[in-house]
Amino acid sequence: MAPEILFYDGDCGFCHRCVRIVIALDRAGEAFRFAPIDGPTFRERVAPEVAATLPDSIVVEGADGALLVRSAAVVHVLRRIGGFWRLLAALLAALPEGLRDRLYDAVAGSRTRLFESPEAACPVLPPRLRARFDP
Repeated sequence: MAPEILFYDGDCGFCHRCVRIVIALDRAGEAFRFAPIDGPTFRERVAPEVAATLPDSIVVEGADGALLVRSAAVVHVLRRIGGFWRLLAALLAALPEGLRDRLYDAVAGSRTRLFESPEAACPVLPPRLRARFDP
């Protein structure tokens, strides 16, 4: 299966940390590519009228082209990474989506206060990892 695209908030320190974690867990780079939500890749792949309806969230474009947001995106990422994370995904998926999304929103609402904004939309990474990022 080809890598899916994980779009993230390029201005969010928490999002940068999460991207680094996914990179560390997906060492082979087979599960995900990464691009900032405010970048050209997102604008090319997501129609403006669809983008306008999306919440302030991570967005995963699945292999089938479907867009997953908020807690559904988190559960999908954990499943795709596999191992122990697949078990955590199953536990989260057992919760009602409304509850999961409220928890997601609580974290998202405090992320800018808890984590310093990065200097650039793409995390500073060694060249071999930079190839996994789209503008």
